[in-house]
Order: sequence, then structure tokens, then C-alpha cells
Amino acid sequence: MARPVSELRAAARRRLPRLLFDYIDGGSYDEITLRRNVDDLKTIALRQRVMTDISRLELSTTLFGQPMSMPLALAPVGFAGMYARRGEVQAARAAHAAKVPFCLSTLSICALEEVVSGSGAAVWFQLYMVRDRGFCKSLIERAKAAGCPVLLLTVDLPIAGARYRDLRSGMSGPVGMKGACMRAWQGATHPRWLWDVRLRGGPHRFGNIPPEVIGEGGLGAFAGWIKNNFDPTVTWKDLEWVRSHWDGPIVIKGLLDPADARAALAAGADGIVVSNHGGRQLDGVLSGIAALPAILDEVGGRIPVLMDGGIRSGLDVLRVLATGAQGCLVGKAWAYALGAGGEQGVSEMLATFKAELEVAMSLTGCADLSKAGRDLLVS
Repeated sequence: MARPVSELRAAARRRLPRLLFDYIDGGSYDEITLRRNVDDLKTIALRQRVMTDISRLELSTTLFGQPMSMPLALAPVGFAGMYARRGEVQAARAAHAAKVPFCLSTLSICALEEVVSGSGAAVWFQLYMVRDRGFCKSLIERAKAAGCPVLLLTVDLPIAGARYRDLRSGMSGPVGMKGACMRAWQGATHPRWLWDVRLRGGPHRFGNIPPEVIGEGGLGAFAGWIKNNFDPTVTWKDLEWVRSHWDGPIVIKGLLDPADARAALAAGADGIVVSNHGGRQLDGVLSGIAALPAILDEVGGRIPVLMDGGIRSGLDVLRVLATGAQGCLVGKAWAYALGAGGEQGVSEMLATFKAELEVAMSLTGCADLSKAGRDLLVS
């Protein structure tokens, strides 16, 4: 029986050690924006319409030259290989079977090449700009060699937000023996995860970042590596450098302000993802859905605009499309599903989203998602 995301979240919470669940589930500071992402979507009222021919529904679309069964992609999520055994491969397989894109995080456990060969999918690749441009160039070259059709440049993490849940849970603190004992206890008290992931799911290191780049400490070096290597000097001029090494679509993820959308257009972006990083960066900013209309007005249909943040159902997907976006990225939902049931859990989540979306289309009289617009919304 299909389970909604709320039930998959509860199952992931039971199965995963606290530090991994809180890393998926949490936000920054007081988590105000994290809550806004979900709550603001819920306030959008759709118009129920009747006596329309909904005998045939069209969900498919094409974005950045890639056919999709529905306008939804799995967003990049770091550490996913710790939620299930070789987790990124399992999630990419589920996405490929459902004919939706999977975007691999720079900070994945499984290497890009392993995910591509293990899933048979043409995965999108996320790029963070780091100080070492030679390393950035090598990542871009690997993405080209692997046949990645889209480069997703995430721009809202020049520094990491203050994620207090991660400090309390053991993900980024405390240090020393106390932290080590806390993490060991969490693993030992979750035996299914311990057997599936910790004992059989290795190697447990960042697959896209060689040990000589991140230094000693493996996953424990994560926070320090971000602090020391993510580049706070990045400006729109750096997009020219990325373009000089990548000839496919470049999609900019992490915009909330129309002025930044204008700058992205001027810099030659091929697409935009309206996003606040799942509420994990600057707390108190607008939700993705609240920021979306002004950015759509600024872009004026010149490039595709997608949105992420707070999407927990197929109904939410229709809300986003009716607001005017061309597609959605879903992050936390698939991470919960992976943590709850691996590849099968992600497949279940995608099937549930599709079924929910079909019901929402039928009851709003929207037989073709390409025609979804603000006429589906209550003024």
C-alpha cells in the first residue's frame, strides 16, 4: 500500500541513527524557513472544477532536452549513501525506472561513475564552487565523461548555515571522545541500519572528493572541509569560467531574489531553481513558493524556472506548476523514502507522487500539465 511522505518520514526516523535523520530533516537557526516551505504550500487553494473530460491525462514534459514522465526531479542530497547501502545508486535506479531525473550531490558517498554504471541513468550533476579551480575543473570533466546532461550549479552555500540540530545530534559536534561515543551508540542502537549500511555499505567516504583533497578524517572532515574550501569570493563572473569548461545546460540553484534572477539571465544561465536550500541556510527568508512569483515575472519565460522546498506530495507539485514553474526538485521527500526503504522506498514515493498528481489534475479539470497555470488557483 502506498505511503504518504509523512509515513516515510516516520519510518526513516525509526530506522536511521539520530544524526542522519536530523541531517535530512533539519534546518538552520530556529527552522522558521524550514516550516514556511511546507506551510506556505499548504495555504495555496486550488480551484475544483467538474464536468471536464479527464479521461486522458498528460503528465510528461521535456526540460533541458531531457524527456520526463512528470515535471519532477530528485534534488541533490549530500550523504545519501549513508541512508541506505550505496544509497545514491539505489535512488538513481528508482528515478531512472520512473523516468525522472536524478541529480547527484557533489557530497555524495557513491562516486558519480558508480551511480551512472549502477543505475544506467543519465544523471544530472551538482557542482559547488570551491577555491581549488583545478578540482572544480576535474569534477566538470568527470560529469562530461559520464554523460551528465545537466550541470546544477548550487550558489547559496558560500558558507554553511548555523544548523544547531547537527551540533546536538553528533553530525558536526561535539568533538573528541564524547562525540565518538555518541555516534557509536546511535549506530549500535539501530541494528538494521548498522548491518545494511555501516557493515555492508562501504566505503564510507565522499566518492567525488579524493582523500588527498579532503584530507584525513573521512566523513568527520566534512564540516571543516566546507569551511576551508567552499569559495566565498564567487560572483556571477565565475559562471563564465564554468561555461568555458561545460557546453551543456547550466542551471543555477539557490535563488530567492528577482535581482539575482536578473543577474543569472545576464550571465547566461540556462535555467533557475528557486530555492532556500531546504531551509538549511539563512533562516527567516521567504519560502520557495513565496519567492517564486516575483522571479517568474523577472524571467518572463526566457528560461525554465523550477522550484524546491517543502514539496511533500503530488498535490504540492500541481500547486507549484499552477503558480508558474516549469518543474520541481524534491529533496527531503526522497531522502526520507531512501532511509525508510532504500530503492523500493524511493520507487514507492515516486509512484505515490504520480498518483496524487493525477488525482489533483482530475479534480481541477487539468488534463495536460503543460497547460497548468494560475487559472487553477483561487484568486
